[in-house]
Amino acid sequence: MVPDDIRSYVEKLRVHAAELEKRLADPDIYARADECRRVTREHSKLETLFRDFDDWIKTLAEVQSSRELLAQENDPEMRALAEADVAEQEKRAAELEEKIQISLLPPDPNDSKNIIVEIKPAAGGEEAALFAAELLRAYLYFAEKQGWKVEILDQSDTDLGGIKNASCAFSGNDVFSMMKYESGVHRVQRIPATESGGRVHTSTVTVSVMPEAEEVELDIKPEDLRFDVFRSSGPGGQCVNTTDSAVRVTHIPTGLAVASQQEKSQHRNKEIALRILYARLLEHKQNEEAAKQAADKRSQVGTGDRSERIRTYNFPQNRVTDHRYDVSTFDLPKLMQGDFGLILNQILKIVCARQLEALK
Repeated sequence: MVPDDIRSYVEKLRVHAAELEKRLADPDIYARADECRRVTREHSKLETLFRDFDDWIKTLAEVQSSRELLAQENDPEMRALAEADVAEQEKRAAELEEKIQISLLPPDPNDSKNIIVEIKPAAGGEEAALFAAELLRAYLYFAEKQGWKVEILDQSDTDLGGIKNASCAFSGNDVFSMMKYESGVHRVQRIPATESGGRVHTSTVTVSVMPEAEEVELDIKPEDLRFDVFRSSGPGGQCVNTTDSAVRVTHIPTGLAVASQQEKSQHRNKEIALRILYARLLEHKQNEEAAKQAADKRSQVGTGDRSERIRTYNFPQNRVTDHRYDVSTFDLPKLMQGDFGLILNQILKIVCARQLEALK
């Protein structure tokens, strides 16, 4: 039985979807790329919700019908088959109900945005740098599985195959809503390849997931930005180390600065540096606004602060534990191959239950 409040809310959303269709039918919207992208994504998500909702109603009707047939069946073999059908249908109905509940939650204003992910080794020297590189590869595998587009904006490698830092852009459906749970300190416990005594070391890596900023969200005056050019360092061919192609851009009012030397082109490095800087400024602005809101905001579990230790990867025990939500998976190699659903699906269920409880 579908609750009346859910049925009523979905019908209101159908009216809203029709309004979105009218907006998409207006040719003028395609001249406003950001608005067009937001409306298209919102409409697509609603269409998915409606398909799931209609499938849920159909499945619930099948469950009811199968139960009625089961009550009239006396043959043991036929009853066993009917019971198996009912169990399968009930499982399908429960899965659809969970998906619908998540879809009906109030959206995060950033959920429709693309993101910039920054990964940096923290404590642990070369071992932290090596794990940072492995974590980056795991995110790239995850993005590929999700059908997202990935662009490496900046990356600095160590001599042993680790990374000093990396910045990349992810674009696609539900990018921020999935990846926002990755912001924070990731701790790894394992025996480093360079450890001759077989001792387990603990290292940390920081991950920052920032929604990409749109021009209308930031009021930045040209005089607030200072640009410095300098010579790139590290390997990179004949011209990289002999020309002033690297760019550092500083936002004077906040002191935030970003440098890029990934590309041979000064123009391209300037573009990358600005893109990352804008994302950091948007994050800074949103954090300030959040701090002004509810007094208990800071006490909530899983704030997403990059200084918060959120997860431990314990290689000897083959375990990954998320400390914010107290969930674990014991298939670490699979997760490091990009199957972050092993941990994220558990997190999403908990977040959904908390938010639904808060709405009551």
